[in-house]
Amino acid sequence: MTAPDSTDTAGAPTKAPATTPETVSEKRPATPLWERRFRAPRHTLPAWAKSSPERCVFVSDRSGNAQVYCWDRAAGTLRQVTERPSGAQHCAIEASGEAVWWFADTDGDERGQWMRQPFSGGPDEPAVRDLDPYWPAGLALGLRGHNLLGHSTEHGTDVSLVLHSGVARRLYRHDEPAYAVDLSRDLSLAVIAHSERGDLWDPGVRVLTTEGRDVAEFEGEAVGFSPVPGDNRLLVLEPREDRWEPVIHDPRTGERVGLDLELPGETSVEWSQDAASLLVVHDHQARSEAFRYDLAARELTRLKIPDGTIEHARTRPGGEVWFQWSDSAHPPVFRALDSDPRFPATATASAPRTGLADDMWVDGPGGRVHALLSLPRAGAKAGTNAGTNAGAKPHPAVFLLHGGPDEHDRDAFDPEVAAWTDEGFAVIRVNYRGSTGYGRAWTEALRRRVGHTELEDVTAVRDWAVGQGIVDPARLVLAGWSWGGYLTLLGLGTRPGDWALGLAGAPVADCAAAHEQAMDDIKALDRSLFGGTPEEVPERYRDASPATYADAVRAPVLICAGVNDARCPVDQARAYAERLEARGVPVAFHTMEMGHSVTDVAERVAVFRRQLQFTRTHLDAVRRQS
Repeated sequence: MTAPDSTDTAGAPTKAPATTPETVSEKRPATPLWERRFRAPRHTLPAWAKSSPERCVFVSDRSGNAQVYCWDRAAGTLRQVTERPSGAQHCAIEASGEAVWWFADTDGDERGQWMRQPFSGGPDEPAVRDLDPYWPAGLALGLRGHNLLGHSTEHGTDVSLVLHSGVARRLYRHDEPAYAVDLSRDLSLAVIAHSERGDLWDPGVRVLTTEGRDVAEFEGEAVGFSPVPGDNRLLVLEPREDRWEPVIHDPRTGERVGLDLELPGETSVEWSQDAASLLVVHDHQARSEAFRYDLAARELTRLKIPDGTIEHARTRPGGEVWFQWSDSAHPPVFRALDSDPRFPATATASAPRTGLADDMWVDGPGGRVHALLSLPRAGAKAGTNAGTNAGAKPHPAVFLLHGGPDEHDRDAFDPEVAAWTDEGFAVIRVNYRGSTGYGRAWTEALRRRVGHTELEDVTAVRDWAVGQGIVDPARLVLAGWSWGGYLTLLGLGTRPGDWALGLAGAPVADCAAAHEQAMDDIKALDRSLFGGTPEEVPERYRDASPATYADAVRAPVLICAGVNDARCPVDQARAYAERLEARGVPVAFHTMEMGHSVTDVAERVAVFRRQLQFTRTHLDAVRRQS
């Protein structure tokens, strides 16, 4: 399937010219299309200053690494704020627009401190005084230099009120993870998310005064206070049967207004800037749609945004909405609903288009499983087998498993998917049990038997695709990053006959060892998933660990890991690789000077090139043997 080659001002596809550079081989540049997609600059949706909305901040890799940028809309200028070898991934802008905050960790280990730099440029300084290095746990920059900061260590989480002077005053502390969410416009109230009940799947909302006194407690996930001065209503997402529904609370009076949207899947909400309506983004079955909900009329109106994925959306003064959109064929675009945002960064080269994804629905042991199928396009290479037509079935295939686990694969642009299809592979992405976007019961089902539940669904899709003649059972690659990397290693050991090779990025290989070495929030996630610590439920950690099944692995494995990864620590992955090597399993173990995420563009390209070469080498060996 050939994708359109242009978009209109709303991001919707328009008809492509009859001939494009992507369909005329002699016009292609020397750089492969897949590499051009990886190198195309990406950026987050800009955040704007509450009292100075023409001043914005965002993260982009336009310099070759993820860095923080200021955007002055009035002047039409961009300025790079950070220049760190390990990149910078978190930023915010003060309500006045006078300064930018960005988080400085050590080589991607996610532990450090918030720094502050004037919007117009100047020296960096710690935004908060007298705090030892910490993991960030939420940040809300309020009016008149009052800010709400969450910071965690091995000893628990603190939420503090930080004044313009940089002095922090503690409002809340608990051993379990918590998160700073918002300050009311009159600065009298603060709201935090917490997991005091010891289960991240059972969140709570606490409202306090900015003196630290408890005001109210709710179930669910806190969104934020009304942006209108004098209006201290709080927007919360509340669990309701198999979904989350928005509820508006008045923390002081106890008044509660429930809004029954009755949208299946996942719903995110945000106040309009006049608090007269809500922006509703609905994610269901791998695609997004957006609505405006009129609070007075209690009416839901769909916004004119094309089918695909809304990666982020934000309301603006005057009723405007900013959003980032993409689909499988089209790279992300930043658009405004009713006007041109005049974003200078869109002038940079965009990624080449690719093909759309098709839907697959397969009967699985826990219900119907949804997967996305991307097939090789005409003119693609032949999946490392020069004797095969790339358009002919069955295809070699990459089963690309998402991370999270509470995430889902979407109809969104992904350079890795496009790269594999360029090489002649089909790509199948399975939204296994544990994925979001299909209801709360589907998301929470993975706790039945961590790792194995997800792989039951992957196996069902694999077997169906083989039975339909879509994929070649002798040339199947299992791949993923983070939770997807973990599932890759687990799948190679529990279903060794199903996979020709594995590509695991930033994986957990030994659940108990990883737990001991990981950051505190990950330990809390483990306790929620397994029902306790490795000492309390050792059999559950052992059952879920790829290391338990390492002696059954026979497929070649490439493992890539960051030496500073605080989520999936490198040592336990290295020990797993050494164990495979001792048994004579073809294994390559590659480390990178980074944390859990690859922020450097050149490193992302190098990782995929290494994966591609590893796959070519070992699948060619499979072809010769067969």
